[in-house]
Amino acid sequence: MSFKSFADYLLLEKNYSALTVKAYLKDLEDFSQFIFLEYKMEEVLHVNYSQIRTWIVWLVERGLSNRSANRKVSAINTYYKFLLKTDTIKLNPLAKHKALKTSKKVQVPFSEEEITAVLDGFINENDFESMRNKLIVELFYSTGIRRIELIQLKLDNIDLDNKSLKVLGKRNKERILPLLETVRQTIRKYLKLRLELNSILDTDYLFVTKKGVKIYETLVYRIINDYFSKASSKVKKSPHILRHSFATHLLNQGADLNAVKELLGHASLAATQIYTHNSIAELKKVYVNSHPRSEKRE
Repeated sequence: MSFKSFADYLLLEKNYSALTVKAYLKDLEDFSQFIFLEYKMEEVLHVNYSQIRTWIVWLVERGLSNRSANRKVSAINTYYKFLLKTDTIKLNPLAKHKALKTSKKVQVPFSEEEITAVLDGFINENDFESMRNKLIVELFYSTGIRRIELIQLKLDNIDLDNKSLKVLGKRNKERILPLLETVRQTIRKYLKLRLELNSILDTDYLFVTKKGVKIYETLVYRIINDYFSKASSKVKKSPHILRHSFATHLLNQGADLNAVKELLGHASLAATQIYTHNSIAELKKVYVNSHPRSEKRE
């Protein structure tokens, strides 16, 4: 079954990224294969909700989390909405579906001390990989950039004169992020070492490996995990936790929630509000330690 028209719709009308479209198509193909093997149906156009429910149960029984199952169902639902929009079907079988319940994950950010410890550990400023990795950590923490956004950064996205960075976010939405002076200095040092690479290829991507090819997601994750494993005992040490730390620390210092929303590239304020529980916790600590009537001050 071809899903080309659906892919074009996601890319051109919905402005989804190529990676998101690829994930949606993979979910659709897996779903189609299940329907064919289970019900001998070569098309998913006339699948009913009972059959989809059987697929969802099968996913969960395989050990897939409710959160991951919901993501796959969302992809299928988007496809049926597309079929409705194009008058290919008259009824969306997922119209009354309710998502599986998921527990809210508590994201524990790195402390300012942990981040400082990692950044202070970069002492070899003449080593390409060391300087590249330092810049990766600094950009995550100083801009709140997403992992895929960092990987897709190109040389012309950087404006050192205006101390700014142009980022292409979800649904191809651009945003301009400020660059701290310390980060600008690191960028200059990294670019100098990047030019000196003998293996550099004709690529305009900012971050490359020593072989001169664009860095990839697992490498970025490994870089963050390796460095923070030496400075933090937290269970999860990932690029997203650095993004989470960026937002939390800004809010702890009194930053406006709407301003943080714009920096993160969130479509709605609700997405940003998940970071406020840490800010509230910080406020409670300050309150207990500072209020004249607090028992801790007696």
